[in-house]
Amino acid sequence: MPGMEQRDFGTTGLRVSALGLGAGQIGDAALTEEHVSTLLNRAVDRGVTLIDTARGYGLSEERIGRHLAYRRHDFILSSKGGYGADGADDWTPQAIRLGIEQALTRLRCDWIDIFHLHSCPADTLRREDLLGALDDARTAGLIRVAAYSGENEALAWAAQSGRFGSLETSVNLADQWSRHQVLPAAHSAGLGVIAKRPIANAAWRFPERPVGEYAEPYWERLGILNLNAVREAAGLDWTSFALRFSAHAPGVHSAIVGTASIENLERNVRTVQEGPLPLDVLTHIEAAWRAHGADWGGEV
Repeated sequence: MPGMEQRDFGTTGLRVSALGLGAGQIGDAALTEEHVSTLLNRAVDRGVTLIDTARGYGLSEERIGRHLAYRRHDFILSSKGGYGADGADDWTPQAIRLGIEQALTRLRCDWIDIFHLHSCPADTLRREDLLGALDDARTAGLIRVAAYSGENEALAWAAQSGRFGSLETSVNLADQWSRHQVLPAAHSAGLGVIAKRPIANAAWRFPERPVGEYAEPYWERLGILNLNAVREAAGLDWTSFALRFSAHAPGVHSAIVGTASIENLERNVRTVQEGPLPLDVLTHIEAAWRAHGADWGGEV
């Protein structure tokens, strides 16, 4: 089987792996340092060269610094901010500047490759003082690419604004608004694109509606799309079906999957290396989406 595919990240000059690691779950204090070190290093060893973290992910940043600082040139680091900075109000220039500086200390490095304003409202996103603070951080070499992470109206504005080099947004079987409405424009503009929630929060785990869970909207949507027969005919389990769809969707450069399981990491690597879904399967998925999901917005 070929190694992990590495892709040009739009016109940013970066290259990222088709599968990225969402580093939220490694922030769990219940995990041992030995386990986290093995997971992070195994990911990089397997060619997973994009690691996505954030201040809100518990011990994630500290652990990436502790266990991967010595390999800093071997991977692309993606993080998020605009909120949660010590000594600054949320969504202020100070929150961006201090948030980046504090993250760099925790990460034990000198730069963040991709830094996202994270899921702020469209009116906040348009503020020149915040955009200017990102420009200043990039000029100072603290970040390489200014980015936006979010959905719907704010995402569409970010894609055409000319102020960002990349986007992070939900792309999965049950959440295709961004794929259809934003990714074509992002591609034309040379933006890098990170797909989050590529396995739709594994909503198929639940035999009944998971009321109150993150997966609930996707569980409902998957029931309406009724893709189970298509999946079974392709001979795929749900995770492989979903991940191959997202990781190889047009306009996506990397699909990030969060896990604290080394076994699941290895499985995800093998799955993405299997390549895109067959064309007939993609045709069935597209037909189901056009029939039932075309009016659904991105799930925030």
